[in-house]
Amino acid sequence: MRIPRLALPALAVLLASCGDDADLPPLVGNTSANNDRAEGLYSQAQAAESSGKRDKAIKIYDELADTMPIAQKAPDARFRQGELLEQDGKIREAFDAYQDFISRYNSSNLYEKALNRQASMAQSAADGQVKTSFLGLKSGISNDKITEMLTKVRQNAPRSPQASKAQFTIGQVWESQGNSSGAGKAINAYREVVVEFPESKEAPEAQFRIGKVLMDEARRGNQDQANHERAREAFQDYLRQYPGHSKNGEARQLMSNLGGQDIQQSFNVAEFYERKGDNGSARFYYEEVVSKAKSGELHDKAKARLAALGSN
Repeated sequence: MRIPRLALPALAVLLASCGDDADLPPLVGNTSANNDRAEGLYSQAQAAESSGKRDKAIKIYDELADTMPIAQKAPDARFRQGELLEQDGKIREAFDAYQDFISRYNSSNLYEKALNRQASMAQSAADGQVKTSFLGLKSGISNDKITEMLTKVRQNAPRSPQASKAQFTIGQVWESQGNSSGAGKAINAYREVVVEFPESKEAPEAQFRIGKVLMDEARRGNQDQANHERAREAFQDYLRQYPGHSKNGEARQLMSNLGGQDIQQSFNVAEFYERKGDNGSARFYYEEVVSKAKSGELHDKAKARLAALGSN
């Protein structure tokens, strides 16, 4: 095919630009000047460490990684910065340093170690066991920040066992908050474990926890019938999906307790209507108690109230 004369200059420029390696982004370790300067900074940081000047070492490692991210020593510098920050109990800063390392240097031989250190730190923060290495004091890290850390752990290794564990721990963090806001977030987190990681070892426990959190919500005062039904359905799903799991017996007992709570609630409603003078509605709920509870204290009390109210 003949190339039009007018196209030749443009083609020449294109070929020239494609053949010029200087216009391409440099690879890690491809710039000798950068490497020489990076080696010098890395040696300075190591010397600062050896003389006990940890803060200075951290700053130099950070400078090296920030200003020369493609130098051969950059991955080692960022990783070492994370290690020193972690040893100093600066958990959030250390986590972020490891995150930068993981984002940039997935071919480094330290990559797996960085993933593991990051996951361990997030789990420790969630367990309330994060302590400074020198003072032995707990670091104050909010539930929102811990959730953010655990989410990054999951995203960094989405197919690893760490991912399901991190997601499950998010549920634990919010469940431990002990209020309705935390309960809603915990249920959502546990559901994600079941949906996204159904074969994981955390999935059965997550489904069980959904029912447990709903029951706890009812005990805190939100005792509407819907919460009881949702809890019962969660336990039924757990028993159907994970027969033989270690919590099967406890789930059955809790479902039995739910039945008792339903009966108590019906009795309470009957008493409420009786106090208001609405005997028709009171009789309806006392009859429901008698029907649900074939024997026992509430059964006997409801029958006695029905007798006292009479048929009118």
